Amino acid sequence: MLGKLLGILFGSMIGAIPGAIIGCFIGHQFDKARRRQQGFQSAFGSGASQAERQTEFFQAAYAVMGHVAKAKGQVTKEEIQLASVMMDRMNLSDEQKKIAQEAFRQGKDADFPLLETLRKVRFSAGRRRDLLQFFLELQISAAFADGDLHPSEIQVLQTVAQELGFTAQYLQQRLRMQEAAFRFQQGGGFGGYQQQGQQSGGGQWQQRSTASQLNDAYDLLGVDKDADSKTIKRAHRKLMNEHHPDKLVAKGLPPEMMEVAKQKAQEIQSAYDLIKKEKGFK
Repeated sequence: MLGKLLGILFGSMIGAIPGAIIGCFIGHQFDKARRRQQGFQSAFGSGASQAERQTEFFQAAYAVMGHVAKAKGQVTKEEIQLASVMMDRMNLSDEQKKIAQEAFRQGKDADFPLLETLRKVRFSAGRRRDLLQFFLELQISAAFADGDLHPSEIQVLQTVAQELGFTAQYLQQRLRMQEAAFRFQQGGGFGGYQQQGQQSGGGQWQQRSTASQLNDAYDLLGVDKDADSKTIKRAHRKLMNEHHPDKLVAKGLPPEMMEVAKQKAQEIQSAYDLIKKEKGFK
């Protein structure tokens, strides 16, 4: 509206009624461009607001991670180690590590505002579902840090999933996939299954190990072991698209977390490569 008024005023100055009409048209175009710019800033944020949202996402992720770790009563050394490993993966500066550690500590407090924190994360992410999924998977990873999923941890994860807009069925699927990913890593599947032939224990041990890792690879991709190549390829493409580091950062993932996304993508690729080798397709 502001553009139309200015356009009419300017047009009247140069040509009465015809000038006013031309000015109104120019002003209308100005208003359309202005609305588009405002819409873009509202959806994706200006540089400063985007940086603020990334900082909030980063702090919330570590705070909720601390809350999940505390759910069963006592934070284990494995959970503390996981938080430290993730900090190392992100190549955090000393100042950033202090922020992450403080957020993790706050999440362990009895009065930590879990629901409020999750609602802020969901509001900030908007329709960017991949970001919310990444956030949920971070919390699932924290729960699996010691290789055991406690009922109280499941309860917290159910709350996290619900507040972020995910169904109970979706959470169960991701829990199964993360459990398989944990075993896959422990078995050397994450970039390590190629070294099986160097392990001791004989061919029978290697055969059992390979079968176990294959099962975990299928579960990691969320497909049945009898699935055809088309189904497996589709599942692989979907997961890789969901965890593509560049796409996640473009949608608002803090740059510090890009390395975590890269390693998750590598884990998915390793499982897919193992299945491809077994099934014999390209």
